[in-house]
Amino acid sequence: MSRDISPENRDRFIELGITISMLRKLQGDSQESFAEKAKISRSHLSSIEAPNSVYPFSLEVLFNIANALGMEPGDLLNTHLTSKKKTK
Repeated sequence: MSRDISPENRDRFIELGITISMLRKLQGDSQESFAEKAKISRSHLSSIEAPNSVYPFSLEVLFNIANALGMEPGDLLNTHLTSKKKTK
């Protein structure tokens, strides 16, 4: 997978990782237990959730994470728990 990510998409990956982390914590799951539900390693989940870090991941992983959260992948992508700043 290419690590050349546009600035706009970098922000999206960071926001998605933070959102996943917040939703996981709201469910009361540790990284270890949630990673097991999502069928990924704890270190993979940790990389995805790391704030201010960009860690691109596959659609399969997105689908697994959405399933573990009990939501549709599209709903996960459209969930924004962080404030969005628009600049002109």
